[in-house]
Amino acid sequence: MKQVEEILKKNHLSVTGSRQKIMQLFLNSNGALAHADIEKKTGESFDRVTVYRTLQSFVEKGIIHLIPTRDNSIKYALCKDDCEAGHHHDNHVHFICDECSKTICLDDVTVPQVKLPKGFTPQHAEMVVNGICEECK
Repeated sequence: MKQVEEILKKNHLSVTGSRQKIMQLFLNSNGALAHADIEKKTGESFDRVTVYRTLQSFVEKGIIHLIPTRDNSIKYALCKDDCEAGHHHDNHVHFICDECSKTICLDDVTVPQVKLPKGFTPQHAEMVVNGICEECK
């Protein structure tokens, strides 16, 4: 729990039971988590609003980032780069398995640069690759 407390304090967040437990879930996970996954794994300890607010705080502080899915839901994954409040630098590709829905960050694969028309300025790019993971093959 020391690592969890350090992350929360470094990001100027109060060390609460919900934040500690949810942060620990991300640290123990080898992929992205959906809101429902987090609710299930925390049991009846925290209500839906507490989980939502905790996730929003983590996103705002640059601790986790969002991953869009085909069904327009969102998954969350730990930021591995030097993200900070209001500035995410997670310019990498995400992989989502069509069989088991496992979602992982492909940190070594960057989103390709897109040449925009003159006068256009990119703000954010994201790329999701769908397929079958090694475990589901």
